[in-house]
Amino acid sequence: MAKATKTWKLGEVCQGGIITVIIDKKEIFIIGKEWDTSAGYKKSSNQSQAKEFISNSYQISDSEAYRKCFMFLGDLTTSYWADEILKWIETKVKFEKKLW
Repeated sequence: MAKATKTWKLGEVCQGGIITVIIDKKEIFIIGKEWDTSAGYKKSSNQSQAKEFISNSYQISDSEAYRKCFMFLGDLTTSYWADEILKWIETKVKFEKKLW
């Protein structure tokens, strides 16, 4: 699988305002970024220079990866957006889900 990256500019419903997810062959990286107000306040503003304030990575092979990603995302944003971001991740990764 090639590297996949997606950024969500969520603004006020997210700590920092931005979440970026990077997926490579073995890991999922979730990065929380501070909104770069010098680039503007609109969602269409270029936030490529936004500074990272928190990140975590998860091994795809970990049977708890789905839960860990959901819990981390839940700390960054609302449960709705955590679920939406996980839906996108699931299009790129096959999680081995356990009941929890």
